[in-house]
Amino acid sequence: MTHLTAADFSAEILRLFDQFVHGDISRRMFLDSAQRKLGSAAAAAATLSALTPRFAAAQQVQPGDPRILTRWQEFDSPQGSGRVRGLLAQPAQAKGKLPTILVVHENRGLNPHIEDITRRLALEGYLAFAPDALATLGGYPGDEDKARELFATLDIPKIRADFVTAAQAVAGLPESNGRVGVVGFCFGGSIANYLATQLPQLAAAVPFYGAQPPVDQIPKIKAPLLLHYAGEDDRINAGWPSYEAALKAAHVPYQAFVYAGTQHGFNNDTTPRFDSTSAALAWQRTLSFFKAHLQ
Repeated sequence: MTHLTAADFSAEILRLFDQFVHGDISRRMFLDSAQRKLGSAAAAAATLSALTPRFAAAQQVQPGDPRILTRWQEFDSPQGSGRVRGLLAQPAQAKGKLPTILVVHENRGLNPHIEDITRRLALEGYLAFAPDALATLGGYPGDEDKARELFATLDIPKIRADFVTAAQAVAGLPESNGRVGVVGFCFGGSIANYLATQLPQLAAAVPFYGAQPPVDQIPKIKAPLLLHYAGEDDRINAGWPSYEAALKAAHVPYQAFVYAGTQHGFNNDTTPRFDSTSAALAWQRTLSFFKAHLQ
């Protein structure tokens, strides 16, 4: 894994990269702007390469780890894309039915990082299911740029319906005890917030730097929330004050943490935006929260 951190990049470069990965600017626009900032096309290209995920270097749980069992699982989704497909993982030595966690990816589909997160949760004693929103387009294409391009073509209302279906269907698997929580990152964080407004039976929701739901939907939330925000993330954080006010007004149980000095994506250990200290704390809080509400 690269030893580069967010501190090795200027605030302007990090802002441009955030715009790029969320589709607000093109790759060419990033490179042109970075070239003006850094002085050469070669430096701009090297910077983009340095910020690109290194999946293999960061992997914590190998796909063939004997401590877990994995399989690809599909469910019908008539209100969504037709079918939901994703990675299902569970501890190999599980005894009895398992508390269940839906894992929701960023805006690149089910890439190797989110697969790894899913396997990590299986090692913690959960039945973890990570749907792939790109499944109807052939699945994660193995390239982050292509994945973003494909993701931008998705029908988001249908994708949201797919995740509702996934949360309901995974609870009905014979391995599940019926109690389901959700954790999501970036786009997945917005889906975690959305599912909390749609599923009164949801037992817990943990959005990492996710866009907030409409204020008029917040009184529907019954699940306790654990919300993680990056300190240097104006785009997402702009929606937090009104969200918090609405949560308080609706008496929704929540905990919220802002990790000072961190960038959007600070939990993703495949890129320099990863902050090891804040990510470890956020993950420990997440596991404690799920233990309290799912087990």
